[in-house]
Amino acid sequence: MDIKVLGPGCKKCKELEKAVQKAVEEIGLDATVEKVEDMDKITEYNVLMTPGLVINGKVKVFGRVPKHKDIIRYIQEEM
Repeated sequence: MDIKVLGPGCKKCKELEKAVQKAVEEIGLDATVEKVEDMDKITEYNVLMTPGLVINGKVKVFGRVPKHKDIIRYIQEEM
């Protein structure tokens, strides 16, 4: 599973990265969470506001940090 957290390193971006790591561990999923900070790569996903969450190439959410249960649901949708 390919999981990316998009964002330049702002507070919310770091918060989303930690939340995604926690969800991955909770599910017991063997996945690597990649932090993408390059703005050119972020705009390739048509994400205009960070943070963004991309799972298996699909943008699941951007511009906010979703609730824990929503992060788990996004991951499970792509399993």
